[in-house]
Amino acid sequence: MELVALLSTGQGTWGQVAGLINRGEWDKIVLIGDDFASKFTFENKNAEFVKVNLSQPLDEMKKEFIEKLRGKIKGVEVALSIASGSGKEHMALISALLNIPVGIKFVALTKDGVIEL
Repeated sequence: MELVALLSTGQGTWGQVAGLINRGEWDKIVLIGDDFASKFTFENKNAEFVKVNLSQPLDEMKKEFIEKLRGKIKGVEVALSIASGSGKEHMALISALLNIPVGIKFVALTKDGVIEL
């Protein structure tokens, strides 16, 4: 399964994403964020960073997500991490994925490992 993870603001949220990358079994990883998030470092050759503008209005952000994610996702379902980011960013990303269309399974890293919610 492919992991799609938003990298935005929030204390400690990048650690959640890093843990998912390192502890999960992913066919591909798509990390989404702005200029600031491009500083996130990862050593997984199956990972790709997609730069977006997170300061634009909700509908424009959704359109950009669709434009930049369409064709990058090969399966019919993705594992999605929205541990990082704001509600507006989450809504735009979830709406974009459903419009691509692709199914969503929410994932999180817990003390017991990666879980699906």
